[in-house]
Amino acid sequence: MLLNLLKFAVAILFLQVGVVSAKELPDFTELVEKQGPAVVNISTVQVLKSPQQMFPGISENDPFFEYFRHFFPQQAPRDQEVQSLGSGFIISQDGYILTNAHVVESADKITVRLTDKREFKAKVIGADKRTDVAVLKIEASGLPMVATSEPDALKVGEWVVAIGSPFGFSNSVTAGIVSAKGRSLPNDKGENIVPFIQTDVAINPGNSGGPLFNMKGEVVGINSQIYSRSGGYMGLAFAIPIDVALDVAGQLRTSGKVTRGRIGVSIEEVTSEKAESFGMGQAQGALISSVEKDGPADKAGVRFGDVVLKFNGKAVVTSGDLPKMVRTARPGSKAVIEVWRNGATKELSLTVGEMHEDAKAASVPRVGKSPAVEAAPLVRLGISVIELTAEQKQQLRVNGGLVVEEVKNSAARQAGLQRSDVILAIGNIEIVSLAQFNHVLKQAPTGKNVALLVRRGDGASYLAIKLDEK
Repeated sequence: MLLNLLKFAVAILFLQVGVVSAKELPDFTELVEKQGPAVVNISTVQVLKSPQQMFPGISENDPFFEYFRHFFPQQAPRDQEVQSLGSGFIISQDGYILTNAHVVESADKITVRLTDKREFKAKVIGADKRTDVAVLKIEASGLPMVATSEPDALKVGEWVVAIGSPFGFSNSVTAGIVSAKGRSLPNDKGENIVPFIQTDVAINPGNSGGPLFNMKGEVVGINSQIYSRSGGYMGLAFAIPIDVALDVAGQLRTSGKVTRGRIGVSIEEVTSEKAESFGMGQAQGALISSVEKDGPADKAGVRFGDVVLKFNGKAVVTSGDLPKMVRTARPGSKAVIEVWRNGATKELSLTVGEMHEDAKAASVPRVGKSPAVEAAPLVRLGISVIELTAEQKQQLRVNGGLVVEEVKNSAARQAGLQRSDVILAIGNIEIVSLAQFNHVLKQAPTGKNVALLVRRGDGASYLAIKLDEK
């Protein structure tokens, strides 16, 4: 009897657990029913022109030309049509559609298919390669449209849903969670134009341009890229935040082009080691590793080694926050930035410049061969260095600097310091000589990190290295 009661109690417990678990599982059915009709399938056709010469290597005046044309008519040149598929979603009842720029790039014909089987020819209102956002227009009215949300409210771990046309299977629904926010991808080339939303939602070729929904049925992003070694889903998908996309779309619709702000700096993340070396209580902000000469930041008095904490009153939590804030600022507008410098905060006012589409980073030459002199060992860093020659300083356009000849210390090696690196500064103090560098090092406390501004190849960045005994 007791055994039966125990079995009954266990059964009730498992039943209750099962009910609770079932309630906790997300239900996407209502979301898909309401928002699915606003998601469209986009198919494109690109016509590739064939060479005009019918038989390569044989002129039309050649006697054999007529022979080949008569017996090999199938060799006549033909234009080829390349088809591709993508997704998009309707943002206005009169037919404006958002998608990825790469979905419609070089397309000669674009067809939009709705869930009710209607098809429309679409024209490109504008496309922006930097953000991979494009706006299409179809001639229709009374169309279903999506609602959008502010991505800042999106939380890591939150459920999200993608609707699109992977491999041409229209209105396919996949779900997952937000894995991270503010991601910078390797192919950003340091521009950090888009702070991507990373998810584990199954995204495949054909999903590009489709919407990413939160559980309220609001679009929070445009599915844009996947990280894959096979070409298919591997658990890493990236979406363009919808506020970025709508800002671009608005400019494309009104002016046909996109303008972005710039202040002329290179930045990097503030790690805990770098924060310690700059005397900061916590790792936050964007560390400036270089300042463009005569650029907006330079004119405002911004220096390398400054850590930007706020831009126009908004906190810069991570380095990825700053490019987004600067990008959305209109060229010519005034901005106030708060920086951390020499153990205190300082406010600077600047005029935002304009980022030009054809702007390219100036190539920094590599340092030439070091002179045949004995390298000076720096015991506290475990490295050997020599001063730059006058010719090398002119070549690199710097006032000073030290060339690393040997890295002996494991801490320096683990920090990433390499032979032939050029040390330009310690913290925000520019290095003009070996004697000055040694003097600054002697003042630094033992066991603490120091930040060295190091130039390597075409770029410069800070490396945090823990100091040995004096």
